Amino acid sequence: MMVAFSNILFLCSMITKFYQHVLSLVFGVKEINENPQILPNVTLGFHICDSYYSARMTYRTTLDLLFKSNRFLPNYKCGSSKNLIALLGGLESDTSSHISDIIEFYKIPQLTYGSYPSESFSRNKVSSLYFMAPNEGPLYIGIIQLLKYFGWTWIGLFASLNESGEQFLQKLQSMFSQNGICPAFIQQIPGIPHLDNLDNFFGTMSSIYRHFTNHKTNTFILYGDTLTLVWFTFLIFFRDPQNKEKALFRKVWIMTSQMDFILTGIQKGFDLHVFDGAISFQIQSKELLGFRTFLQAIKPYWRHRDGFIKEFWEQAFDCFFPNSGSVIMDNEKCTGEENLDSLPGPLFEMQMTGHSYSIHNGIYAIALSLHTLLSRRSSWQKMTPDKIIQLQDLQPWQVISLFKERVFFNDKRQVTEGFDIINMITFPNKSFKKVKVGRLDPNAPDGYQFTLNKNRIEWHKSFNQALPISLCNEYCHPGYWKRRMEGEKFCCYDCVPCPEGKISDKMDCFKCPENQYASKEQDQCLNKTMSFLSFEETLGISLASAAVAFSVITAWILGTFMKYKDTPIVKANNRDLTYILLVALLLCFLSSLLFLGQPVKVTCFLRQPTFVIVFSVAVSCILAKTFTVVMAFMATKPGSKMRKWVGKRLALFIVISCSLFQANICIAWLAKFPPFPELDMHSLMETMILQCNEGFIVMFYCVLGYLGFLATASFVVAFLARNLPDSFNEAKFITFSMLAFCSVWVSFVATYQSTRGKAMEAVEIFSILSSSAALLGCIFFPKCFIILLRPELNNREQLINKKKSNHVNIIYQ
Repeated sequence: MMVAFSNILFLCSMITKFYQHVLSLVFGVKEINENPQILPNVTLGFHICDSYYSARMTYRTTLDLLFKSNRFLPNYKCGSSKNLIALLGGLESDTSSHISDIIEFYKIPQLTYGSYPSESFSRNKVSSLYFMAPNEGPLYIGIIQLLKYFGWTWIGLFASLNESGEQFLQKLQSMFSQNGICPAFIQQIPGIPHLDNLDNFFGTMSSIYRHFTNHKTNTFILYGDTLTLVWFTFLIFFRDPQNKEKALFRKVWIMTSQMDFILTGIQKGFDLHVFDGAISFQIQSKELLGFRTFLQAIKPYWRHRDGFIKEFWEQAFDCFFPNSGSVIMDNEKCTGEENLDSLPGPLFEMQMTGHSYSIHNGIYAIALSLHTLLSRRSSWQKMTPDKIIQLQDLQPWQVISLFKERVFFNDKRQVTEGFDIINMITFPNKSFKKVKVGRLDPNAPDGYQFTLNKNRIEWHKSFNQALPISLCNEYCHPGYWKRRMEGEKFCCYDCVPCPEGKISDKMDCFKCPENQYASKEQDQCLNKTMSFLSFEETLGISLASAAVAFSVITAWILGTFMKYKDTPIVKANNRDLTYILLVALLLCFLSSLLFLGQPVKVTCFLRQPTFVIVFSVAVSCILAKTFTVVMAFMATKPGSKMRKWVGKRLALFIVISCSLFQANICIAWLAKFPPFPELDMHSLMETMILQCNEGFIVMFYCVLGYLGFLATASFVVAFLARNLPDSFNEAKFITFSMLAFCSVWVSFVATYQSTRGKAMEAVEIFSILSSSAALLGCIFFPKCFIILLRPELNNREQLINKKKSNHVNIIYQ
């Protein structure tokens, strides 16, 4: 049985690191042949050849594998026969595609071990092609997740100049625009340098080198294969061989799965310091038991049929073998006792790489499929012993049907493994260390497909372990939003202050919800506090105490007047009106308590109507008192018909009619537009005001206006009657009281319009208390003074004015 293997690269020199791919195949075949449980009585062989990264050589070599080596006739097997079961390779998508063009006709399975876009084979859906490495599709998502994780939005893109590179750029740019990421530049790199055209060579080198001078772009994505990295490294060191401009190369490199960090040929004198701290997505691999021991046992004379080992040994250890045909310069002679584990990582790795692991899995997939096929044939032969089955009768297409039984492939014949995220740490001796810092697993549940331990990452030494920043602009400070620059990509912006009352989310400014407000720095929303004039706060306690105190004083005055009800000063000017007035003033003081505490439906419904009605009663009583005095003096004129109107009936009529008119207005107000509690979110920035909505503010001003009309009428009448002759004439006191009353409520209307929240309630309570106190003080305190402190003045002789005895008798009751 024979398995063919492709892709060991020779240009001017061998890529020594790829020799591990050969050794992983040899190690796998050795394990299988030494295990009697897998292919008993069958030896698995292999043949290794090189594609030379040439389509012509790939086609020729593939035909050599199918037919006689060096000389062949298509479709004719001449000379020694080959029982070719499967083919492993190639590392590059172009190589695999060229191989499949030929072997597809013969239904020979091809197991590739490179990771590249499945679109490379979408045109010719090859039925015998299997992918031992994961497809690159999840890799794009992983790159985007990595950029978003670190907040990098201004990215440089380097991609190989081939079909895979074009597909990579097309897909990644589409995902960039969907995730708020911008390419600072896009530079394609040729796979093999063409030094015959120096102008093109130096133009490419200058173009690549110019991108390093952009200090805003600290993150570069490099896509391609190992040859792309070889050419890219050569350009960098050719431009600056002394590494004088090392500061320019302080970048974060993100590399894809096809790349290996290598130094070959004249590059062996270089180092990989420029790629220090690089993050690479690599095919997952596991350390196989016995593989390192197997590598340590490798010697140049180990296998005489290995046509690569001496070339590898000379290139890796920089020595020569006698009669090898190598050009002898200052190189030492190879002893054959050199150890592979003494080589630095760029030349050869002792740890199994992802590609080598895919090769090992591929050879086992073939062996286990053959094992299943041979087991089934052996069972069938026992049933029909007259039939003899020859191994030569096995056909490659029979192996294809068993692959999915032995290896987990998806519907596109791809293994569904993910990628390891590797951080590369370089050292001055040209060696490096790979540290696994995360994983990209497309089979994991949502939210767990991309995992990263940023604490294990070591960045380029120049960053001093500070997180690199790769932005077209620095982040806008709190309270600023991003305004796109004209003619620039959306990742480039100006930082503009947010309007007052808005906060920024780094991209735009927006208003906070109604129950929140913008902080002083305009970077967050804070919860508004609820505000109303409560009994617990100082202002509420003060106003409530004043209302209660005035109520107690009013009740005391009422009690005093009732106690001295038969004295002349109490009986003067209609005793019943005095009682009604005092009760009304008592209710006025108490009505102010309805404006304190948390507004609820009942208090909102009652407080304004209660206040205006009891005030209307009080002012109506004052109007009736002053009108009675005027009418009494008019009735003293000879032949006056006014005498019949003087008395209790007129006073009660005035009080009742004026109060009922105000009550009717309030009933209409409450029936149509009743007040209700509401939460005012907008009047104050940091506070929600819990207040009573008056329902229809016009009605509120109507009742106030009517109250003002009564007060004005009382003031005018009292002012006109202030000089009437009478020792107990109340007109002077009423004039002062109504002047104070009107002044308070005129000030209230102006102040009420300019205040909000609890201040508005406090202004109205203060107006109620002060205007009521003015009426109480101006009208009743002088009388209480006489009743309690100057009782000698409270007699009939003081009341009767000798010159005006007639009209005084009329108003005395």
